[in-house]
Amino acid sequence: MPEQSNDYRVVVFGAGGVGKSSLVLRFVKGTFRESYIPTIEDTYRQVISCDKSICTLQITDTTGSHQFPAMQRLSISKGHAFILVYSITSRQSLEELKPIYEQICQIKGDIQSIPIMLVGNKNDENQNREVDSSEGEAMAKKWKCAFMETSAKLNHNVKELFQELLNLEKRRTVSLQIDGKKSKQQKRKEKLKGKCVVM
Repeated sequence: MPEQSNDYRVVVFGAGGVGKSSLVLRFVKGTFRESYIPTIEDTYRQVISCDKSICTLQITDTTGSHQFPAMQRLSISKGHAFILVYSITSRQSLEELKPIYEQICQIKGDIQSIPIMLVGNKNDENQNREVDSSEGEAMAKKWKCAFMETSAKLNHNVKELFQELLNLEKRRTVSLQIDGKKSKQQKRKEKLKGKCVVM
């Protein structure tokens, strides 16, 4: 089967139970499921705008266990962008992202042009926090990727996460906005372009 160039593939990685599926389902379907059901691998599709035409955002929700290294390698080699999810309530889940990040570097080579988001999910559970947001930011800096904290449960930063990930894509213009109208945020960004803001 020939590779479809109008697919934009985002792969979601992270340990079991960090909320990968919850983030994806919240984004694609607007739903949240309280119970935890382990994922082997699911793919969700959403239509987005891509270089002024329409393409499919294909989100691959991977397994949290490490039983399928071949599937993991395949997902990395086919992916255009990556979301690395840990739970702010589990330091271990952040540690488990390190080998995955290393594998992305190994398979993709130059990751400078590849959108990667490090995501601390479950920030609605602040009372059980094990990973401070500053640690997440420091890790993202080290990995030269973007960072965001989210809550799939409260729908906090979920759409923003995917929009931000698409904004990081430099090889083509991808956006969640399909109708060709620019969002307020994009208009504001363009207005600010070329202006220097002193904080």
